[in-house]
Amino acid sequence: MIKKVISAPGFHPVVICADDYGLSPGVSRAIEELIAAGRLSATSVMTTLPDWRTQGPELKALTRSHPADIGLHLTLTEQPPLTACTGLAESGRLPGVSAVLSRALTRRLPGPALRDEIRAQLDAFEDVWGAAPDYVDGHQHVHSFPQVGGILLDELTRRYRHLAQRPYIRSVWESPPRLRRYGAATGKGLILSALALPFDRATRRAGFAGNDSFRGLYDFFMAGDYRPLFRRLLTAPSRRTLIHCHPGRCDDLLHSRDGLSWPRERELAYLSSDACAEDLEEARIRPARFAGLAEQA
Repeated sequence: MIKKVISAPGFHPVVICADDYGLSPGVSRAIEELIAAGRLSATSVMTTLPDWRTQGPELKALTRSHPADIGLHLTLTEQPPLTACTGLAESGRLPGVSAVLSRALTRRLPGPALRDEIRAQLDAFEDVWGAAPDYVDGHQHVHSFPQVGGILLDELTRRYRHLAQRPYIRSVWESPPRLRRYGAATGKGLILSALALPFDRATRRAGFAGNDSFRGLYDFFMAGDYRPLFRRLLTAPSRRTLIHCHPGRCDDLLHSRDGLSWPRERELAYLSSDACAEDLEEARIRPARFAGLAEQA
């Protein structure tokens, strides 16, 4: 059994979010265990895959006793779409992230098809969850790409304008000094931050809230332990920090759907360890939901 995280008064709230719930049973079960132990405060779900409909009700039951934010992990790369996604998907599968980004930068993505796919993924979330997602982000950060972000923001505004608390939107922006401090994937972080800045400004103008520090990027296939990296991610938290991660157990479905496998087990081993609980306590960090960030902002 994983030791539960105990937070004390004065601990700084940080959203610790696992991506890719629904990608495979091994990934989803691992995330559920970490939520139950208080190591995670959020998870992003992939509604394009059938696992969401089979495992989503279990996640909903879990969050009744272990509250966590559950968000949509908008998926526009590498997996099957929910719609025909004409002009983007080929042979029932979405292209790789490089191809999507290249077309986004030149505004050559099929706008109507993107809008229909975004709506279908939100519909699939609501069908299982019975409510709007707590937040929205993107698989391989595609939600903040040019063209995609604008269509997504229009749909979120149209769909949730009546809600007192609209979904938060995850920012992938991080300041250059903090990226250098972490010493991991600095180049990728700078590129993502540059791409995300116009989208982040648009989300604020539209009245959507989110995080102001995005952490967790690294070379998944690096040598060595995950712990030293995670300890750096916990340092000097901003007012609204989010750390994203990808824990999971490898299974046959994961191998058939995604190229990221054993690094997930490395992350899981650390996040479920006593060492992780000790590091959170030493850093005086408590995993928190988005609303917890807003309260102390």
